[in-house]
Formats: sequence, structure tokens, C-alpha cells
Amino acid sequence: MVTPALTPDALARVSAIGPYFAVATGPRPEAGGFRPLADLYDADPGALEECVRTVAGRLGTDQPRVAASTLHLGTASRLWSIALGCATLTGRVPDLAPDRLWWRLPASGPLDLWLPDPAEVDEEPLPALLGTVTVRNLAPWADAVRRVSGVSPHTLRGNAASALVGAHRVLLARAPAPVLPVIPLVRALLDRPPLAGTGTYRTRPPAPPAFRRRSCCLYYRVPGAGTCGDCVLNPKEKTS
Repeated sequence: MVTPALTPDALARVSAIGPYFAVATGPRPEAGGFRPLADLYDADPGALEECVRTVAGRLGTDQPRVAASTLHLGTASRLWSIALGCATLTGRVPDLAPDRLWWRLPASGPLDLWLPDPAEVDEEPLPALLGTVTVRNLAPWADAVRRVSGVSPHTLRGNAASALVGAHRVLLARAPAPVLPVIPLVRALLDRPPLAGTGTYRTRPPAPPAFRRRSCCLYYRVPGAGTCGDCVLNPKEKTS
């Protein structure tokens, strides 16, 4: 099978799946304000601290750990959605190196992302996803969030797994004819470090896949919020 090239048009098809899959390409978007993700990870600690304060204000919480975990989960969801969407729709994985991918914090919602010059990782999809998402992004992203907020590594690893599963659920619902089947790819990612052991993943067709993480993202501490569907704090399902 010939897979379509990872072109701006292909990324536009991925972006059309939903807001978490959206990534701008080409010339700088008119609104401006974008900076390399590398700045958010380690080059400018003040940028991340400001983001956490902004998210805390939006959530109405005075707990920086809650805001930082929410920001971390949302950003992990953006990265997984774009990379996994490209992998399953085109068979190719975009190079999301933090010096190539740019960000800005919009008035609401998760980070806006901009990839000025799209390129693909020259590897098979599984190692490419592990490299460009977990190694080059989620590892330094978790380190940065932990430094400014003290969110535990256990929680951050759970966030990364939850974000991956959330992205693949959207793909199953909105991209019914992929080049690569998404479930085996997600299962393989969950079976490898750093996501191994973060939760229990089950597939029982025709029901959608289920995931129960072994940690909590702390969102339940937001005023008026409850627990997420995959939270460890939820009552366990009965097996009989």
C-alpha cells in the first residue's frame, strides 16, 4: 500500500478531526505570539510559571499542582493527537522536536501549536512515536512541570497514558478508515516505557476500548469538578 506523504494538506486532514488534532503549518499565523516548545520546557522557566498561573485562574483554583497537571495533560493530549492522527491516517509520523514545534496559550482551551516546516521521522510508526512524543517532548515536559509545581512523576506518567488513550478514542470515532489500525499501535505504546504500568487497557468489541489509570490527574480538586472517566478514584467495575 502506498501511504500519502506527510504534506501540509495531510496535516490539514488530521487537524480537521478535532481541536486537539489541529496544528498550523507554513507562514506564521497572523495573531503571532508563538514561541518554540523548547522555551516552555527549559529555556524560560518563567514562561511555564506564567502558563500555570493563567490556567489556575481559568480553573478557579489556588492550587498550582492542580493547574500544572491540567496543563500537562492538555498538552500531552495535543502532542499525542497530532502524532497519532498522522500515523494512523498517513502511516507517517511528524517530527515534533521542541525546537521545530511552536506554541502559544490562547484565550481558552489547550495550547495552540504551529509547525512551520513539517517533516517526518524516518522510522517505523511505533519507534517514531516513542521518539518524537515520549522522548523528545513528554520527558522534558514532565521534568519542567515537576520543577515548577511538584506534581509527582506517577501522576505525570498517568496523564501521558490517559492523553494517548483519549486521542485514540477520538480517532476510532472520527477516522473510521485509517491507513494503520490504531488499537494495536496504542496497545504497543502502553506496553513500553514510560507508559508501561500506568493503567489497565481493555478491548471488548464491539464496545469501545476501556482504560483505567493507576493515578489521578487532580482535576477533581477544581471547584465543582468531578473525577475523569479513567480515574483511579472511580469505583471499580464489577466483573460478574
